Amino acid sequence: MADPEFWNNQEKAQEVIDANNHLKKIVEGFREIEADVEDIEVSHELLKEENDEDMREMIEENVRETQKKIDAYELNILLDDEHDHLSAILELHPGAGGTESQDWAEMLLRMYHRYAEGQGWKVETLDYQDGDEAGVKSVTLSIRGVNAYGLLKAEKGVHRLVRISPFDSSGRRHTSFVSCEVTPQFDNTEIQIEVKNEDITIDTYRASGAGGQHVNTTDSAVRITHHPTGIVVTCQNERSQIKNREQAMNMLKSKLYQKELEDQKAEIAAIKGEQKEIGWGSQIRSYVFHPYSMVKDHRTNYEVGNTDKVMDGGLSPFIEAYLRLNM
Repeated sequence: MADPEFWNNQEKAQEVIDANNHLKKIVEGFREIEADVEDIEVSHELLKEENDEDMREMIEENVRETQKKIDAYELNILLDDEHDHLSAILELHPGAGGTESQDWAEMLLRMYHRYAEGQGWKVETLDYQDGDEAGVKSVTLSIRGVNAYGLLKAEKGVHRLVRISPFDSSGRRHTSFVSCEVTPQFDNTEIQIEVKNEDITIDTYRASGAGGQHVNTTDSAVRITHHPTGIVVTCQNERSQIKNREQAMNMLKSKLYQKELEDQKAEIAAIKGEQKEIGWGSQIRSYVFHPYSMVKDHRTNYEVGNTDKVMDGGLSPFIEAYLRLNM
């Protein structure tokens, strides 16, 4: 960071600063826990000499609080897979069901915004397609922050909603599905993926979005289709077609690199005879709003009854349970 040329690449410089701050947190967090444990030990020695009930209760409370800190610290340390530290690209795609599923996708979009804000991450909308009557047809987010991918990878899969539909005049109960895809966000210095011109089609179109916030009068939005894999990426965040094309190409390379890694893991798993991890198309969590309130993760069996808290971004217990199960 002391290098005079450090700020020449501002995006890379910010990544270094974020990584530095993350390492500082690890060290400072350990020292804080270490100090808390020492305080508890000293208090315990005093308690041996003076059997004071108030002191006993104080020590027990300090032990509970310190244990919470240790659990949170341990989880942070356990995010040690190769790409866990990276930022993430998160996509939401409604399933069959039209307006119902599209409205559910918008609810999940708000939930992930709230969770990301709570983590101190920066969220940028790369692509947003309005729903037919309400909600969204698809949305792609860039979520930048240390360990964003490591935590959000727990959200990859199909999310199921059961509720009384606000769009059904008969007040019937409906079930809706939305797929969530999470990919590590690589930059050009981290991956070497060759994309041949003959393998892709690049289309441009007029950008559109909720409330007119992304509407342009020029064909600045970009869609890239990679024919060998069928991967399609879109970007309409920037007013410049050139910048949208660059962002879309980075997204495509990230997805191709991630696919390459997953193919390697699948091949190794097949050789070993291991069960594959839950992936795209698998129902991972149910959100029930009627006839009772419950959110349940089917991989860990962790569940809560406070659906409002979850929809306001309270995902940490679900993500922690998933990571501990798979560590």
